[in-house]
Amino acid sequence: MIGNNGLTDAVIREIAVNLDAHELIKIRVLGDDREARIQYLEKICAELGAQPVQHLGKLLIIYRQGDAERSRIELPKAKKAGKS
Repeated sequence: MIGNNGLTDAVIREIAVNLDAHELIKIRVLGDDREARIQYLEKICAELGAQPVQHLGKLLIIYRQGDAERSRIELPKAKKAGKS
């Protein structure tokens, strides 16, 4: 959860720990500023090498692929264009 103090170093570290453990996480953001939430999402992804999945209201969902050995999520292979 990102509280009233915003995206502090401690929050970034906690997000990194949870991404290492779970790969896909949800982050709840307090406050009504949509632009701030978008900036938080961009900063988290840039600093931690993660990918944004969804920004739904006050909820940010991000993904960072873990080690191949421990990876829990298998992404679908891309479909080839042009085939019907």
